[in-house]
Amino acid sequence: QVQLVESGGGLVQPGGSLRLSCVASGSIFSIDAMGWYRQVPGNVRELVATLSKGGSTNYADSVKGRFTVSRDNAKKTAYLQMNSLKPENTAVYYCHADCVLVTNGRFSRYNAWGKGTQVTVSS
Repeated sequence: QVQLVESGGGLVQPGGSLRLSCVASGSIFSIDAMGWYRQVPGNVRELVATLSKGGSTNYADSVKGRFTVSRDNAKKTAYLQMNSLKPENTAVYYCHADCVLVTNGRFSRYNAWGKGTQVTVSS
């Protein structure tokens, strides 16, 4: 199968920056969209930013101009650079990858999720 492992979360003061990373591994033939979602307890998981294999991006309005999503296809890694962080950005951030798997010569699609990394913005 596929494993996504996030890192880079933590505690940061308002106005600070963090960089999240997500590494994909497993029987992956290719990765189409790759990106980030977040969830606060009691709320639904929401999109933060995604990046297609072709380079198209999609950002939540609340993070435009402050967050930047990028990826290294050769390393099967996605990044989320978060600047000018605000307390309302506090959440668990999840990596997502829309994968094409190959197993015993057969191809299939698979939506992979990481276990999440906590980001807390507080003074």
